[in-house]
Amino acid sequence: MKIMLVDDDRTMRAMLKVLLEMEHHQITTWNGQPESDIYSQICAERPDVLLLDVFLHEVSGMEILSRLRTDPDLRNIRVVMTSGMAMKEECLAAGADAFLLKPYMPDDLTNLLRQFAAEPHS
Repeated sequence: MKIMLVDDDRTMRAMLKVLLEMEHHQITTWNGQPESDIYSQICAERPDVLLLDVFLHEVSGMEILSRLRTDPDLRNIRVVMTSGMAMKEECLAAGADAFLLKPYMPDDLTNLLRQFAAEPHS
């Protein structure tokens, strides 16, 4: 599965990249700057799953999610929103496929990805 990591915490991106590569996923990470390029990087990468932090420095992950859900070419990307704040209801209502409250256990993420792989997605 091709997964793109978008988090402004460089350490978090590095740890998740290693974890997910060990699970044999193809990983691409947002380079951390500038945030205005996140959407164009998503367009270029076309990941199966986007792991997206709600709170980024210059742009909201919720804005990116909203834009994805209205884009006919990108709306089927599975989006897992993450945050240190309990925002599950807001994220799911906005169109996220799942929400993980930070800090989450690695198994929470890998089990979710296995579930995605087992389920067809429209």
